[in-house]
Amino acid sequence: GFRSFVWTAVSYQLKDRLKLSPSASQFVFSVSFFPWSIKPIYGILSDCIPIKGKKRIPYLVISTVMSLVPWLILGINASTRSSIWHLMILLTLQNLGSAMADVLVDAMIAEAVRFEKASFAGDLQSLSWLSMAFGGVCGSLLGGYALTNLEIDIIFLLFSILPAIQLFSCGLVEESSMGGEVLSDFCISSDSHHLNGKVNDLDEDSSLEKKSNTEFLKLEASFLGTVRVIGWLGLMLGTFTYNQYLKKMKLRRILALTHIGLAFLNLFDVILVSRTNVAFGVSDKTLVLCGSALSDAVNQFKFMPFLILSGQLCPPGIEGTLFALFMSINNFGSTVGSFVGAGLASILNISSGSFDNLLLGINIQLFCTFIPVVLLFLIPKEATGIA
Repeated sequence: GFRSFVWTAVSYQLKDRLKLSPSASQFVFSVSFFPWSIKPIYGILSDCIPIKGKKRIPYLVISTVMSLVPWLILGINASTRSSIWHLMILLTLQNLGSAMADVLVDAMIAEAVRFEKASFAGDLQSLSWLSMAFGGVCGSLLGGYALTNLEIDIIFLLFSILPAIQLFSCGLVEESSMGGEVLSDFCISSDSHHLNGKVNDLDEDSSLEKKSNTEFLKLEASFLGTVRVIGWLGLMLGTFTYNQYLKKMKLRRILALTHIGLAFLNLFDVILVSRTNVAFGVSDKTLVLCGSALSDAVNQFKFMPFLILSGQLCPPGIEGTLFALFMSINNFGSTVGSFVGAGLASILNISSGSFDNLLLGINIQLFCTFIPVVLLFLIPKEATGIA
């Protein structure tokens, strides 16, 4: 979560120092974040090819070094910051390390979940997400302050302290060596266990909401930064609420109520576009902030059950692969939703200066929110958020 601290500086470097066009900046970001799209590869590598009999810590050390070195180079060597290609290569390497570490941490949490008592089921995953959200809040708040008061090289060097601490902490974690035919065990368990896929709703939110926030409502960039902070707080609220009050509820009911809640929140967009809020004296900013916090909170209600159940049902030895695959499917669903949203915007002729059909597009988005509810009968009736 705290990565937002340094990536604010990266965006500034690309757009204000290197004077890249929006399309060129997007190209750099797309290439740099590509390692996050192939996370299952890291999981398979860790699960199948132990280093000196250990599957997690050696790879965690390697990934942490890959996360640390690029920031040190960017902070010390000014020429790497001024070269688009050098910058892109180093950012890609850094993301490779971060994505691999993310997979390994998920796998280690899944392994630890097996030793949780039933009454504490889900606590480790909740703690992990709460920590990430807290880091996101701190990173978003401090990122803007640091960019205003510090040189960009200092920001890179300051952020490198975090992977350095992570590298040190690797020496404090114990992992037992394992022998045997890890690869063959993996293949056998893969053939004998079936994973229930997550049903993703087609969420056109990405394209339509960006147009609504930045152009139709004419909200400034600084305010959108505040929205991100509120979103992280909403993520914390959703994680805490689920772990304390919802995890023992029937899974069908959790998901049904979640999608009803998301549909209700989509009405916020309808209200914004129709300008109904203005008639009642409610500002656009107030409605956007409330919608951001609540939507991130409610989204956690449909995400946390799958995270917890995956940790409990995962066969021993493939934790890295399963969680990387789960997150990749989730990311793929978001990507598909973004493409559908972009296509819908094109079909409805929603573009800069043309918002005549924006209300229709948001109503279609509202309708699509209910599609997954029709498929809830596929989930076992007795299933809860933890079993």
